[in-house]
Amino acid sequence: GTRGIGRAVAERLIADGAEVTVTGTKPDGTAPEDCGYVAVDFADLPETEAFAAVVATMGLDILVNNAGINVIGDFEKIDPNDFARIQQINVTAPYLLCQAVIPAMKAKGWGRIVNIGSVWGKLGKELRSPYATSKFAIAGMTAALAAEVTKFGILANCLAPGVTETELTRTVLNERQIAELVAQIPAGRLAQPAEIAAAVAWLAGPENTYISGQHIAVDGGLTRV
Repeated sequence: GTRGIGRAVAERLIADGAEVTVTGTKPDGTAPEDCGYVAVDFADLPETEAFAAVVATMGLDILVNNAGINVIGDFEKIDPNDFARIQQINVTAPYLLCQAVIPAMKAKGWGRIVNIGSVWGKLGKELRSPYATSKFAIAGMTAALAAEVTKFGILANCLAPGVTETELTRTVLNERQIAELVAQIPAGRLAQPAEIAAAVAWLAGPENTYISGQHIAVDGGLTRV
């Protein structure tokens, strides 16, 4: 929640009246104003398990799993350690945090879980095999989760952002690559973090009373062309 989509989601939820705690990897990470902050390295399984144990005591109403990493490279050249690290951060950590919040949500009969996927978990993408693997996995996990917990008043969905105007996007893609992607997007531009945050906030809020188990793209029409 210190930058990009995660920060925008935190700011939107605060504006909507939620009490928000975000995570970041750095002990001195900068959270949005009025946010709590916890430093946790989701690449470290024991650290993640310890954090999940704390989360289990917090009685959360809303969980947004947004942390994620990407490594770009030819399929046959991907380091197995990089592959495993991406799955740990992008899939295992969200799984453990979902497990942590479910008991309290069941007890209250109300909960909202939004797992952040990607359009590359709908379409696949060359040179992004570990990332696409993780994002297809998070969508499947969300569907299975919703099948179990919706009857308890817990609505779980996977949101798949399109290519979004963030620092990370500008780090991973050069201007030519961004222009090539924009040319494929019917909306003719990148998404803004606030647009993704608005969709997350709606799915996580009281107006959502019946949408669960869905894999929803916010992508300017990219996945439909």
